[in-house]
Amino acid sequence: MPSGRLILPPLEERPACSVVIPCLDEEPYIEAVVRAAMTQLYPPSLIEILVCDGGSTDRTRDVVADLAAADPRVQLVDNPGRFPSAGMNEGIRRARGDVIVRMDAHAEYAPDYVAAAVDALRRTGATTAGGAARSRARGPFQRALCAALGSPLGVGGSAYRDPSREGFVESVWSGAFRREVFERVGLFDAEARANEDAELNQRIIEAGGTVYLSRDMVAFYYPRASLGALSRQYFAYGKGRARTLLRRRRLLSPRPLVPFAALTIFAILAAITAAHPPAWPLLAAAALVYAAAIAAEAVRVARRTDLALLPRLLVIFPAMHAAHGAGVWAGLVRGIGAALPEPERLSAR
Repeated sequence: MPSGRLILPPLEERPACSVVIPCLDEEPYIEAVVRAAMTQLYPPSLIEILVCDGGSTDRTRDVVADLAAADPRVQLVDNPGRFPSAGMNEGIRRARGDVIVRMDAHAEYAPDYVAAAVDALRRTGATTAGGAARSRARGPFQRALCAALGSPLGVGGSAYRDPSREGFVESVWSGAFRREVFERVGLFDAEARANEDAELNQRIIEAGGTVYLSRDMVAFYYPRASLGALSRQYFAYGKGRARTLLRRRRLLSPRPLVPFAALTIFAILAAITAAHPPAWPLLAAAALVYAAAIAAEAVRVARRTDLALLPRLLVIFPAMHAAHGAGVWAGLVRGIGAALPEPERLSAR
């Protein structure tokens, strides 16, 4: 196991766990995820469930209130900050468990998810443990997107996207945290709209902690169902990466900045061509190389999954890249010179 400066006491065999579920207008999904938390294969008396609602205007709060009336372990927590990062902080402040387990409303969790999280933390001594981001589809666009998310061209080879991986990594999806980590390195960045998990895990690693990816922590999520929603999501991801870069002054890997670099190169070549038209072959050559790479990978992924997905893959890959790169630019322009205070620390018990 990697050594580090963030040394935590040994974890009990069956520690108390607090499941925190941030949500906002999740009426179609919230009951399923709360029930998944309620029926975990873990001693019921050692689990509490904190649903942190950002002011839903649908029936989300009513559904949670009904579940709470049937099971006192379920609590409805107000999240004035609305977004998941602020919701996680509201839940963590109220949590009584030694392990904080994040569950997202748009996901399905295995019955032994909490038990597997505790096992991974105890077995490895990690500060944080999580499973791979396994995607599921309910329609043709989501099927194509799930295929794209399994491609290095779609996610840049991120370890947490690979369900076969096991070991120490830079970040994980959702995850379970030792409570002490929030006392040592601080809570989630409450102002972040995306990338809050990666930013927190970077702080953990910089403080000498470790993040572990476990094959035994199984959960599935449903990705965006339209090109517009996907583009908005990846634009937000890009802004989140920029915020992390400005706050931390570096990223653990340059991989998330590849779309930003590619978009910047195309913008520079376009500007050169506009100022000096004879330079157009440079822009054309770059565009042809990019288009060839997209086409080759789209064909490879479609052959491996379903050839009917090819037309959508040819659009999904460039949409992800352009939106993420533009998001990084927007985040840098907006964030340079802005005050970005460190997240507050959780008070020690």
